[in-house]
Formats: sequence, structure tokens, C-alpha cells
Amino acid sequence: MHIPDGFVNVGTAMTTYAASAGVIAWSVKRTANKLQERQVPLMGVMAAFVFAAQMINFRVAGGTSGHLLGGALVAIMLGPWAGTLVLTAVLAVQALLFQDGGLLALGANVFNMAVVGVWSAYGLYALIRKLLPGQKGVFVGSFVSAWVSVVIASLVAALELGVSGASPYAVVLPAMGLVHMLIGLGEGLITTAVVRFVYATRKDLMDLPVGPAGAAQAGEVA
Repeated sequence: MHIPDGFVNVGTAMTTYAASAGVIAWSVKRTANKLQERQVPLMGVMAAFVFAAQMINFRVAGGTSGHLLGGALVAIMLGPWAGTLVLTAVLAVQALLFQDGGLLALGANVFNMAVVGVWSAYGLYALIRKLLPGQKGVFVGSFVSAWVSVVIASLVAALELGVSGASPYAVVLPAMGLVHMLIGLGEGLITTAVVRFVYATRKDLMDLPVGPAGAAQAGEVA
């Protein structure tokens, strides 16, 4: 769902850059205070995994592309603040070195994937974990949050294209939404498989939201 340069107007570009910068600054502060030492190397591993997954693109009508997102996976493994930073780094490298997405559209792409994608996934995952405690909640939450986050992020990208006049809403909304509903199924399966593996082998590395306030507690026992 990378948006290339020239597809968002100046107002949309500036607004999404400002919103993304604010969330990134907040995420840097929270990550510095919250991230545990054993999770730091995991940020690099997650960044490499997501980078490779996002390099496989599917062309979509309306001037953009579809691919796996990875927002739910990094949010579940690292929490939303570190997840936002990981995806931002991936998107910046893709834009600057591989011309996947554009520099002027980087703010929009970061907002769509590193902010909307990560935070929608984390919020839904935390909610499902509260409703379905234990192992079942982890796996159901992983699949559902991954699928929903991909669809929501794609629809936000479509709205930005529509607002910018790059493509009519009647074209870009169904094109992006329907394609990413299918991509989201693959994302959900991959996310659940990775989470299941880590849950069985190194559950202490995961950021598992529990409790009435949605606080995160690593190594929570199902």
C-alpha cells in the first residue's frame, strides 16, 4: 500500500508528516523507558523480517500497491511504540534506497502503516486478549488484529488518495479494500504462525497486554 510521490497533495503530505512525526517522537520516548534489554535485538530481527515481506508487492488500481504489512506482528512482539519505530525505519529505507513509496509521500506511508496499522492492531489484540484470556486469546487476537489492521491501513491510504484527487473514491476504496481483505488473510496466518512459534519457545520476548488497564507484562502465563 505504498503511495508513490505525486499521488498526495501538499495538504495531505504535510498533515500526515506532522501526525507521523508526533507519534514517532512519543514512541521514541516511551520505547526508551519501556523496552526491555532482551527485546532490543528483536527489533532488528523484526525490521529485517518486515522489510523482506514488504518487498513483495501486488499492483492495485488507483495508483498504489498491496503487500504484507507486519504491523500486528511487531506490535504483539514489541508493543506499539517500538513497533511504530521498527516500521518507520523499514519504510524510510524502502523510500530512500529502493524507491518503494516516495519521499514526499513518506509521511503518509508512515502514518498509514507505522501508526494506523500498528496501533489498530495493538488495540484490537489487547481487547481480544481481555475477552479471551490465555493461549486462545493470543492466537485469535494475532489473526484478527493482523487482518483488520491491514484492511484499515489500506482504507486510510485510499482516503488519502481520494482527498488528494489522485483517484476517485469509487475506484480506489473498493480496489484497496478488497485486495487487502485477501492480503490480510495471508498476513493473519503468517502473524499467527510466528506468534505461535515464539509463544511456545520464547514467550518472555513477547509483549502481552493483560489486566484491566491493558498494561503489558512479558512472560505472562496462560
